[in-house]
Amino acid sequence: MIIDSHCHVYPDKIAEKASGATGNFYDIGMCLDGKVSTLIEAGKQAGIDKYIIQSVATTPKQVGSINRFIADTVKEHSDIMYGLGTLHPDSEDMEGDVRNVVELGLKGVKLHPDIQGFKLDDYRCLKIYELCEKNGLAVLLHTGDKRYDFSNPNRLIPILDIYENLTVIGAHFGGWSIWEKATDILHGRKNFYVDCSSSFYSLDDDTIVKLIRVYGVDNVVFGTDYPMWDPKSEVDRLKSLPLTDEEKEKIFWKNAVRIYNL
Repeated sequence: MIIDSHCHVYPDKIAEKASGATGNFYDIGMCLDGKVSTLIEAGKQAGIDKYIIQSVATTPKQVGSINRFIADTVKEHSDIMYGLGTLHPDSEDMEGDVRNVVELGLKGVKLHPDIQGFKLDDYRCLKIYELCEKNGLAVLLHTGDKRYDFSNPNRLIPILDIYENLTVIGAHFGGWSIWEKATDILHGRKNFYVDCSSSFYSLDDDTIVKLIRVYGVDNVVFGTDYPMWDPKSEVDRLKSLPLTDEEKEKIFWKNAVRIYNL
């Protein structure tokens, strides 16, 4: 079993444009187009069985439509897909938005502070964490960017301290572009987990294994960050690492089932 826990998808008519905008933000060319059909096709070639799909609202007005799109896509592919909702700190009805995420059957929430333009510990975000904790929704965060100070560990620590029962997953080993620094600061935190997405391209095998060992193999989940990278290459890279079959099984799917309550 392989679960890809970090997949960005968009409606077909805007998929290439939306994917391209993300690629431009990071100055990284997108490998694929962001369409659901492409995800499924590429995933089959990679041996991926299930997907956790998501998208991000850059304005409060986008929240409802994005969450409906994700929920409808999951319903259409209920045998292979789970979904995460999106929220925005400037929402005029945060409680209603969170209630809608729950009613749609989504498994958590994805936030991207750098693209959405807020700091993780901004007072506007506290209601998000409070309501997600109350409703048992996991929060997948884009974490880390050496260019900015929106999602770096110094912003995340207060959230982990205050919301002790909130399940938080830090994408990109907890700190994209500052991987080892983030690991030193964030490892061992209660209810904090990481995915390995958008990291393999920049790290050698020894460093990847080191990060996994420091966080603990029970706290790492597999994700490709589709459509940014080729899913088969990401799967093959994890398979090639000097880890035991049991450790790979945990990272590929068992941890995601437990952490996201799938």
